[in-house]
Amino acid sequence: MIVAIDGPAGAGKSTVSRALAARLAFGHLDTGAMYRAVALAATATGIDPSDATSVEHLLQGARLSFAPSPDGLTVSLGDDDVTGAIRAPEISAAASVVARHAGVRSALVAHQRLILSAGDWVADGRDIGSVVCPDAAVKVYLTADPTERARRRFDELGPGSLASTTLDHVKVDIERRDHQDTTRLDSPLVVAEGAAVIDSTGRTVDDVVSEIAQLVEDQR
Repeated sequence: MIVAIDGPAGAGKSTVSRALAARLAFGHLDTGAMYRAVALAATATGIDPSDATSVEHLLQGARLSFAPSPDGLTVSLGDDDVTGAIRAPEISAAASVVARHAGVRSALVAHQRLILSAGDWVADGRDIGSVVCPDAAVKVYLTADPTERARRRFDELGPGSLASTTLDHVKVDIERRDHQDTTRLDSPLVVAEGAAVIDSTGRTVDDVVSEIAQLVEDQR
């Protein structure tokens, strides 16, 4: 069974998906980590994330590897584990840029489908229910108020980032990413057909997980 969880930045997709996968004893696939990995590879080699041709060429030869784990995805670039490095704020911003490139999305979607082709999974991203797994048994569009999403992102930033980042800056970045994700030509962020829209504003993770778990139970 596939549970597809899509939604905008800061809606709590990864947190909810990890907790849901643990409750259901499913695998968890954080597809956003794949785009972050491409963004990291590009920035590490001096490639402009907006240069589609260069990024797509880089992806063809990059030694990127992805291994599903209880925490979502272990990411390696060459011999280096970059699972932590891809979470840096500047990599998050670059990931939204590289995700607009059709060649990047095509390659990563194929890899995601391969991973999800066997077993039970909770997968989160921007286009799981609409493109990657349109036949997923359960599809959820998880959202939240933009101000709360910005606060969550701000709280996630490490102490070293807070000196140069304000909540207002994070909110502007959230709004920019929303625009990029919903207006890109290839696989834009949309509410997939048949998806349950769940607003996580003011709700606990356990509360949201319980609601989705009930949707899963209803499909069994």
